[in-house]
Amino acid sequence: MPFGLAPSSTTWADRLIGALDQGLRALAAPQAATRPSPAAGVLDSELTADERRQSAALMRVNHAGEIAAQALYAGQALLARDETTRNLLETAAREERDHLAWCSERIAELGGRPSALDPLWYAGSFVVGMLAATRSDATSLGFVNETERQVEAHLRDHLQRLPAQDRKSSAILQQMAADEAHHGTTAKIAGGAPLPEPIRRCMSLGGEVLRRVALRV
Repeated sequence: MPFGLAPSSTTWADRLIGALDQGLRALAAPQAATRPSPAAGVLDSELTADERRQSAALMRVNHAGEIAAQALYAGQALLARDETTRNLLETAAREERDHLAWCSERIAELGGRPSALDPLWYAGSFVVGMLAATRSDATSLGFVNETERQVEAHLRDHLQRLPAQDRKSSAILQQMAADEAHHGTTAKIAGGAPLPEPIRRCMSLGGEVLRRVALRV
């Protein structure tokens, strides 16, 4: 079952335990994608040592972002009031898990490492996801829409910063950006409410902190 959550007929505590179990899997278990990696059919280019380090650092940031995405969706799904909202969040999370697996695989190919602060990214984002869902499902879906809008913009920026020869990483980020745009649009159509400007700014600041820190740590 997505997220490792129990059916809605079970207790909130049961669903919380399931969500925490999913968190442990995201952080500690090998990731398996349900879709082939977009890089699978792309010929690997010869990269210099500096280019490999640059690509690995950028992919580490994206991997950390996908860790955070897993936590956000888990926290939001835990407190979703409507089953339709929960199903939407769980569907998006399955595609985000593909992103996590693709980034993990590419980091290993580049000889890099994931962020040492992944547990922190997960814990903080899980709390934020729960907070986003406390007011209403409409607010929670609006949070998804705004999150994915900001993440898509970040991915487009990384596509410009990747070494031109790194076509494998580029293929992954292009598919991730397309998926994020779809998640945001789906959440908006499902009733996502626009968020106040101060909230959007706080979200942007939080994302910038993750990007800057995960680039190095």
